[in-house]
Amino acid sequence: MAVALGKLIAEVKEQIDFTDISNKTIAVDAYNTIYQFLSIIRQPDGSPLADSRNRVTSHLSGILYRTSNLLEYGITPVYVFDGIPPLLKRRTLEARANRRSAALNEWNKAKAAGQIEEARMHAMASTRINAEIIDSSKELLRLMGIPFVQAPSEGEAQAAEMAKDGLVYASASQDYDSFLFGAEIVIRNVTISGRRKLPMKNVYIEVKPERIMLSKLLENFQINREQLIILGMLMGTDFNRGIDKVGPKTALKIVREHKKLPDVVKYIKEKYNAEFDSDPMEVLEIFEHPEIIKITDQEFQSMVSAAKPDKNGIIKFMCDEHEFSVERVTKVADKLAEFRGVRGQRGINSWL
Repeated sequence: MAVALGKLIAEVKEQIDFTDISNKTIAVDAYNTIYQFLSIIRQPDGSPLADSRNRVTSHLSGILYRTSNLLEYGITPVYVFDGIPPLLKRRTLEARANRRSAALNEWNKAKAAGQIEEARMHAMASTRINAEIIDSSKELLRLMGIPFVQAPSEGEAQAAEMAKDGLVYASASQDYDSFLFGAEIVIRNVTISGRRKLPMKNVYIEVKPERIMLSKLLENFQINREQLIILGMLMGTDFNRGIDKVGPKTALKIVREHKKLPDVVKYIKEKYNAEFDSDPMEVLEIFEHPEIIKITDQEFQSMVSAAKPDKNGIIKFMCDEHEFSVERVTKVADKLAEFRGVRGQRGINSWL
């Protein structure tokens, strides 16, 4: 689950334009982004885009068109993929799988009843990512000349580390967990900006990119990063369930007053007769010292400069293999060659 910080951070969220992050390199949480593509890019009844062999292609559409839009603004994405999750995350993954199975059943019922709006809502909730989707995503990124990193464990942790090391400007994710891993700057809505219809309502909203800085967040909360992690643990993270009856405001009050994890553990035992369901010190350790790979500046620059678009490969993969429009894909492939070629000639340091 994503840490429920949303209600607390309104004062530090900064709405930005893509021009505000032009000529920046950002680490994109690949799983989070692909999940968004799979959820949003669907037909009216909720069915995902698919080719004639019934292979889902919604994510490929999102990666091709929306990633190329970022390049057009001068933004260079580096996708970061999850590796093997920590053991403490297993329960969360099982719960997600159960929720998606239930949503799939509701989707089928709504479709059979002709309830299109409701069907689409349940379809989005049934979204799942499998190995085929990940493999095809990596293949398309390779053909597009978009660099990507395979994290050993949590992609958000790897992206945060790359930002801390100065390899990228920011981490791009919809989840607030990135802050718990120490990302100083998080950009939200990078790949899902635009006009969106609210589920079950005839209302449209304009989704724009948002920038949130960890330093401003901590200053506004009047806590440090360790206390932010504890706050997240009280509400619930991917590695532990939250404490019943403890919402965001109460969690913030608790960490401000009790400060250290042992004192928080003692307080919730006395006040709520409750305990964390996972070893709290182990959860804290995951966020403070996650499993990541260290990438040197030279290695990173070599990786980015070596990533070149393959126009013919893109057309073959997207059109011949997955039946996308040749005309549309060719236009994007031509743009990719232009964007990546120009930046390659200018030199890596000019746009990192």
